[in-house]
Amino acid sequence: MNKTIRRTAVFSLLLVLALLVRATWVQFYDGKALADDKKNRRNAIEQYANPLGNIIVAGDAITGSAQTKNGDLKYKRTYTNGSLYAAVTGYSSQVYGATQLEGIYQDLLDGTDTQLKNPLDALTNKRADPGDVVTTIDPDVQKAAYQALGGNKGAAVAIDPKTGKILAVVSTPSYDPTEISTSNDSVWEKLRKNSDKPLVNRALRQPLPPGSTFKLVVAAAALEDGLYSDVDEKTKSPLPYTPPGTTRVLPNESKSAPCENATIRVALQYSCNNVFGKMAVDLGQDKLRAMAEKFGFNDKTQDVPVRAYTSVYPSGMDKAFTALTGIGQYDVTATPLQMAMVSAAIANGGELVSPHMVSQTSDADGNVLKNYDDNTSTKRIIDSHTAEQLQSAMQTVVEDGTGTNAQISGATVGGKTGTAQHGENNSKTPYAWFTSYAKSDSSNKEVAVAVMVEQSDAARSEVSGNGLAAPVAKAMMQAALKD
Repeated sequence: MNKTIRRTAVFSLLLVLALLVRATWVQFYDGKALADDKKNRRNAIEQYANPLGNIIVAGDAITGSAQTKNGDLKYKRTYTNGSLYAAVTGYSSQVYGATQLEGIYQDLLDGTDTQLKNPLDALTNKRADPGDVVTTIDPDVQKAAYQALGGNKGAAVAIDPKTGKILAVVSTPSYDPTEISTSNDSVWEKLRKNSDKPLVNRALRQPLPPGSTFKLVVAAAALEDGLYSDVDEKTKSPLPYTPPGTTRVLPNESKSAPCENATIRVALQYSCNNVFGKMAVDLGQDKLRAMAEKFGFNDKTQDVPVRAYTSVYPSGMDKAFTALTGIGQYDVTATPLQMAMVSAAIANGGELVSPHMVSQTSDADGNVLKNYDDNTSTKRIIDSHTAEQLQSAMQTVVEDGTGTNAQISGATVGGKTGTAQHGENNSKTPYAWFTSYAKSDSSNKEVAVAVMVEQSDAARSEVSGNGLAAPVAKAMMQAALKD
């Protein structure tokens, strides 16, 4: 064989090898990427070729599947009381994707989750029968929150302090996921462009200044640090109080409230800004941040299992701004979930059980794949004595303070109101907050709640945590405690 022929043969062999490598790459790497591409229509055709699994509330499916009348997608997603449960389920759309539980458990609900496959299915790559997602939601508490919020823009969360089960997640205004389960561009654009943002889950994914509800965290830090020994010890709180580095007085809502050197109990009862602004400065931002982070602030991995947006306690402040954080202003932000966690930990003797809104997942035959109720974690946030002190002070708020609208016959209720400033120089309508817990006097039932009303038809002078948010919390707590 002469040199020219040998070189040609070697070159041809290299070309064949290159083609084999490329073909293998396309088949096993690019092929998977193309198959998984969201724009691949065959994925949607396969996903909606059969009914999906369901999301369950109290034993009943709140989702379903219905046959379509035309097109290449055989089934579409349907929802029972879609607007009521939208903040829980999210949506599963043939066009717009999936969110919330629908998105997190998409593989389980459409039968592609490897947990559902038996050895033969795994070998043949056959799609298994879909599984179900069983939630912790209590329909009575969910309905109570939704109805009580009414036409207001806001959100509410309820948690069982002993188990961490989330009993309600409500965001208003809401939307019906059924309307966007198929291609409906007019409805989608209307929802997307709506200034009230109905697609935003305000309960989990919109942190806002928590106002005076954050004073519970400040009080916990003061008691744990030893700055004050109990909630009935007089504080060192001048009135008026001017934070260091500024000439601007930190005002109180009520000019007649007994806030000068008030105890923590009285300061919570009347929501004295001078007490908690001074307390924040005395503690310092580092100690306050440490306590806030124990409750869950600054946690970027807060999954319930939906990823909640991070509630924030800031850093790098001067003393004047630190004073503002003591009353839940400046750059302090919190979700209703976060403030419900604060009340839950206090109600549970200082221990926070990890909140979750999925109880278990199961296969088509009802066999449990994962039990989330048995996999909760518990961490001590504050000493049990501190928790008892704060419970007592929160009860005073409801019995004879700013939270009287949350009183429930036959139950012990503790709470804290908040009215957070909104806009430059408080030019916009404030946010109304209320966080609380309730324990039945006749059973072992208890619940922790947080409610935020972002906007309402009430006159600005009538916007308060007690006036707008406390009645919502009361309705939720009554629903949770009833036999």
